[in-house]
Amino acid sequence: MAERIFECVPNVSEGRDAAVLDACARAIEGAGVVLAHRTQDPAHHRSVFTFFGTGDRVRAAALALARVTTERINLRTHKGAHPRIGALDVLPFIPFGAATMTDAVALATATAREIWAELGVPSVLYGSAAQNERRRLLADVRAGEFEGLVERGHRGGPPDIGDVAAHPSAGAIAVGARGPLVAFNVVLASDDIGVARAIARTIRERGGGLRTLRALGIAQADGRVQVSCNLTDLSATPLHRVVGLVRTLAAQAGVAVARTELIGLVPRSVLNRVAEAALGIEPPA
Repeated sequence: MAERIFECVPNVSEGRDAAVLDACARAIEGAGVVLAHRTQDPAHHRSVFTFFGTGDRVRAAALALARVTTERINLRTHKGAHPRIGALDVLPFIPFGAATMTDAVALATATAREIWAELGVPSVLYGSAAQNERRRLLADVRAGEFEGLVERGHRGGPPDIGDVAAHPSAGAIAVGARGPLVAFNVVLASDDIGVARAIARTIRERGGGLRTLRALGIAQADGRVQVSCNLTDLSATPLHRVVGLVRTLAAQAGVAVARTELIGLVPRSVLNRVAEAALGIEPPA
């Protein structure tokens, strides 16, 4: 019988302090999961960890990580290019093997409750775990960021887990269940944030663009801007199509693509489709 395995891809609002990020990694690995990948972005002031394990171990690793972020990250002094509502900003659970999306929703909810009970950090459930249709999309959950959360509370009412809008320094967590996604940035050879935002509005699903694509225009610390993309349905929106469309729209605005960035891991099937489209290489049977 196939084992119930889960992937967890927490996004942490720290991209500059190596000591804090090393503490996060130790906390994750100490729970007995496989820490497969980590990225660090000083401009976004954000890091992403990717780990795998059984439900019990993944939940323990997420709780251990939340202890570190709650103790060592203060959003009252945090400034970065990427939107965020929490020190541990996003905590998604992805089912693999015999695990189902229903299992992932149960795991997400149980983990959010444990974090609240021990640390007093509230959570909003998004994606397949959403209890409110207005919170299904991560962008809606993070609207207004930490500062808006403190001032006005959560969009759609109180948090799903917890009885305060935000922890005073750690904010709140977007806890979700979803399928695999690809996080991919296209960096433009320009400092014009208007161009990046216009491209993002054009290509994302909400603006009438590519189905299931989420996109933002973000300024980087090096003076360049990027179109930050989340491909949330890998069968609906091929990666090479997203990059090609950004390149075309940028060219129409007189801007070149400087480079691209992969955040976290990517399924082999996605790269096979890129190779097939770009080079005519058929994936192995």
